[in-house]
Amino acid sequence: MDKPDVTLENSDAVYDFYLRHQQNRLLAKAAYATLAAKFRPRVRYADGARESIRELLRTNTSVVLSVNHLSESDPYTVAAAAWRSPLRELIGRTRVLAKDELFSERKLRDRIDLMGSIPVFRGKNHGMRAVNAAGQRMMDVCAERMRRGDSLAIFPEGTCNEGDPTRLQSVGSGVGHITNRAVGLGVAPVLLHMGISYGDTPSGRDRDARGASVYFGAPVTELPDKPAAIARLVHDRLQEAVDGAVARY
Repeated sequence: MDKPDVTLENSDAVYDFYLRHQQNRLLAKAAYATLAAKFRPRVRYADGARESIRELLRTNTSVVLSVNHLSESDPYTVAAAAWRSPLRELIGRTRVLAKDELFSERKLRDRIDLMGSIPVFRGKNHGMRAVNAAGQRMMDVCAERMRRGDSLAIFPEGTCNEGDPTRLQSVGSGVGHITNRAVGLGVAPVLLHMGISYGDTPSGRDRDARGASVYFGAPVTELPDKPAAIARLVHDRLQEAVDGAVARY
């Protein structure tokens, strides 16, 4: 399957491709294991969360994983933490939303395609009106992938937090719309929240990202029926996960 150029003008072909794309699961697992060995995050859980996550995955429940966004190294931390947690079972069956500019360089694109990424055309880069149709299609593709059995990982703040790393930025409505559309397709997803802390001086440099504190909140199985309410719930529960990661750094 030929890879289309990831440009806004080519968004129809882009999302046709990522509706079908499937990475090599064995290679993906090897990549996640390598990142876990390199970054060595310290993974902790809310009371009972680890066992609850394991039980949900035994029933093939689709997960919407929300993570706070502190640095360009966050995807590596998330991958490493997934390998060191029950989420290892989802490697190769999780779509990860990633900004479109990451797909412009061939070598980097090959790596993020291996991780199961789906490109997002952001309004801050292209203008809100320009990205509206592509954004709607992206959400439809994510919901359909979940209907087919995939899970989803998202940084719902949409951009790196350059302010106080202990306080979550506003959460966009996208996570609510995607989850709501998946429910409309007959999916019964669970919301899961991963907080990351790099201490006092987070940055995009690998050496600063090693040994991150990662904290999983308890899964949320009862969801509101409106996208905006889902987004508010994600904000509140993700802030709790960030608090947990900061407290245990």
